[in-house]
Amino acid sequence: MVKDSPLLTIVHVLALIALVIGASALSSGLWGGPPEKPSKSRQLVITEGMTAAQFGEANQLPDALLKEAFNLSSDAELDKKIAEFGAPREISSLIAGKLALAAEHAGKNWLKIRLKFASWLLFLSLVFIYLSRRKLTPSRRIWLLCSSVFLFGVVLGADPGPMGTIKDAIHLYGTEHVIFPPRMIALALFLALVVLANKYICGWGCQAGTLQELVYRINSTEKQEPRIGRHVKLPFVVTNTFRTLFFGTFVLVVFLRGTDIIAPLDPFKIYNPASLALSGGIFIAALLLLSMFVYRPWCHLFCPFGLVGWLLEKVSRAKITVDYQTCIACQKCAAACPSTVMGAILRRDKQTIPDCFACYTCRDVCPTGSIQFSKNKRALPPKDHFTKK
Repeated sequence: MVKDSPLLTIVHVLALIALVIGASALSSGLWGGPPEKPSKSRQLVITEGMTAAQFGEANQLPDALLKEAFNLSSDAELDKKIAEFGAPREISSLIAGKLALAAEHAGKNWLKIRLKFASWLLFLSLVFIYLSRRKLTPSRRIWLLCSSVFLFGVVLGADPGPMGTIKDAIHLYGTEHVIFPPRMIALALFLALVVLANKYICGWGCQAGTLQELVYRINSTEKQEPRIGRHVKLPFVVTNTFRTLFFGTFVLVVFLRGTDIIAPLDPFKIYNPASLALSGGIFIAALLLLSMFVYRPWCHLFCPFGLVGWLLEKVSRAKITVDYQTCIACQKCAAACPSTVMGAILRRDKQTIPDCFACYTCRDVCPTGSIQFSKNKRALPPKDHFTKK
C-alpha cells in the first residue's frame, strides 16, 4: 500500500487518523439531531393521596406515558390514587424504565440507522461474493476496508455498531431494568450475520474493527511483513482470558454501581469526536498505535461482541476451510495470518480455534489454492500430513 519507509508509514497512519477525525466531526455536524447519550435517572415526586394525574403533573410526565405505565384505558382512570399502582419505590422504578426507553428512542436518528443497515446489507453481500468466489485481492481488501471505515463510521456515525448492541443493552438493563426492543433486533441481526459467515460483521462491517485493521495493513508489506517494528501474535489463551475477565468486570460494575466502564474507552467515539474526553482520546490513540503491531487489539482484548461472536463462530455456515488433498503443508497461510487462528484451523491439533475475521490473507499466500471461504465442513488433516517429507 505504501513504500517500505518507516517515515512514510507513520505519515500515512497519522493522515488516516486525522482524516477520520476531521471528516467525522464534519459529518456529525451535518447530520445534527439529538445527542446519542444514555438517559439519566431523576428523582420523582410522590406524595400520599396523590392521583395519577397529579403525579404526572408534578413530574412533567405526559398522559400517554402514565396510561401505558399503569395500563390505563381512559383519561378518567388518571384520577385513581397513585397508591393503587404500587409502593412508591415500585412506581419510581416503573416510570424510570419508561422514561429511559423514551429517551433511548428520542436519542436515535432513525433515518441514519435505516440507511446504515441497508448499506450493511449491500456492502456485506458484495464482500461475501468476493470471498466465496475467491476474488478478494490484497488491493481490493484495502479498498473495501477504506470503504467500510468511511461509510459505516465517518458518514453514518458511531451508532449503531455491533459492540453497542451488547454493551448498551446490558447497561440499560443493569441501571433501569428495561430492554430497548430496537437494540435487541439489531443484536439479533448482527448475530445472524456471525452465524451466516464467520465473524463477518466484525471483519468487514464494524467501523472500529476495520479502522484497526486498516492501520495494521498500512504497517504491512505485500509479503505481510511489518514496515516498522514487528508484528506480534498474542496467544489466544491470553487475549480471550483478558477479554472474558474484562467483560465480567463490566457486567459486575454495571449491576453493582450502574457505571459503564467501557464508555470512556469506547473506540467508536472516534467517529463522534465531540463526545471524546481527554482520557478516551489518549486511549484510542494508544489503541491505534498498538494496531500497527497487533492485529485488532480492541477486538481481541476488550470487545463484548467479539467475545459473543467468537462463541457463535462455532456454528457459522460459511468459514475458512482447507482442502488437504491439494494442501502441501507449507504452512505459509499460518505464517501470513495476522493472528494465530490460521495455524489452529490448518493443523487442528487444538480444540479451541481463535477468532477468525475472514480477512482472507491465508488465501493470498496459498500456492495451491487449497484455502477457501465455503460452507464445507472443516476436515481434519491426514495423519502425519505436516511431518511427511
